[in-house]
Amino acid sequence: MTEPISKNDYVEPMRTALAAASKAGEAGDVPVGALLLDASGAVVAVDRNRREEFRDPTAHAEMLVLSFRAREIGDWRLTGHTLVVTLEPCPMCAGAAVWSRLDRIVYGAPDPKAGAAWSLYNIPQDRRLNHRIDLIDGVLGEESTQLLEDFFSNKR
Repeated sequence: MTEPISKNDYVEPMRTALAAASKAGEAGDVPVGALLLDASGAVVAVDRNRREEFRDPTAHAEMLVLSFRAREIGDWRLTGHTLVVTLEPCPMCAGAAVWSRLDRIVYGAPDPKAGAAWSLYNIPQDRRLNHRIDLIDGVLGEESTQLLEDFFSNKR
């Protein structure tokens, strides 16, 4: 039997996602960073929100890493992959995670206004859909929340 998965297993990947999120904030976008781990735990894609840079409402960090990896392997099915993201995915990103057949989503901060992986909805585990995803929340959640709070307090 395999060892249960612990939040501690994702601390280092989340630090990488937080570094990407910081770059998004520096570029004037909401500071969200994401990465994908393959089945062996290797980081295979890292990106950040780029909505402002690309002038594209779909350029969320999660969407960018999913698209990159799908193109890289030549398949939209990302079975065996884990999405690590600093903020709970929105409905668009949670839906894309389901359609791409991810195994797991790990996130830092909850999103009470738009979260679709527990806060408002639970798209990744909705039994009406054809695929369900394991969820792990709160990995470096305080750091993720602080980054967002600092960004928005500087905007005001």
